[in-house]
Amino acid sequence: MRIDLHSHSSASDGTQPPADVVRRARERGLDVLALTDHDTVAGHPAAVEALPAGLTFVPGMELSCRRAGQSIHLLAYLFDPAEPELRAECVRIREARELRGRLTVQRLAELGVPVSWEQVSELAAGGPVGRPHIARAMVAAGAIAAPELAFTPEWIGTGGRAYVSRYALDPERAVRLVRAAGGVPVLAHPKAAKRGNVVPDEWIAELAAAGLFGVEADHNDHDAAAREQVRGLARELALAVTGSSDDHGELTGHRLGCETTAPEVYERLVAEATGATPITSQNP
Repeated sequence: MRIDLHSHSSASDGTQPPADVVRRARERGLDVLALTDHDTVAGHPAAVEALPAGLTFVPGMELSCRRAGQSIHLLAYLFDPAEPELRAECVRIREARELRGRLTVQRLAELGVPVSWEQVSELAAGGPVGRPHIARAMVAAGAIAAPELAFTPEWIGTGGRAYVSRYALDPERAVRLVRAAGGVPVLAHPKAAKRGNVVPDEWIAELAAAGLFGVEADHNDHDAAAREQVRGLARELALAVTGSSDDHGELTGHRLGCETTAPEVYERLVAEATGATPITSQNP
């Protein structure tokens, strides 16, 4: 089995609609795909409706967390999306994301970048506006040559001239919320140095004590040394190890399936979930 547990659609900051993501997943030879848009499950119904034969869909989400000013991402799988506390937090995060987007656009305008909120909203295609949408608008405006160049101190990277912080969950509380909703939490790309997301080992140990199921080791933003570091820590803390593409469509080069999770880890993940179950296509 080929299993990819981390992907994004236009319901958050991916470039393709959920239906296209699941179709492309099957075309890439995947057997299992988790759609993990940021702080929302809005893309799930369309993905399930379009689910091609032979592909199993895992409902998921990537929760925005922060500790000591550092951004941390928590993947949540097979939780009950109607659980009141988790649902309320996701609404709060999404509202904060929109406010951050508007303020970022305002700061960019003050820096001479002709980007408007209307342009950014159009790129979001009805989904919540994220920094990748703003980066794409900056490319269209001629301010930068490629979206990744926006995420620097010069522009909208952490601490940058146009950077705006926003509300996010404490990661330990997020782990507990996901578990309370019957879900299974996995820490995303914990040693992604090039994106500034290096989570200290002691924090990961605290998350493990709070109920963390696993850590994402095989990720495009982890070099060989980082992958081995994550695997070693997982052994010490008795955590599962996952691998995923973190595909965002055009933004990441359509890389679904470039990293995968072992079937036995997937089986353990499903066995621990009580909030939801994987969905198998009913389409012919």
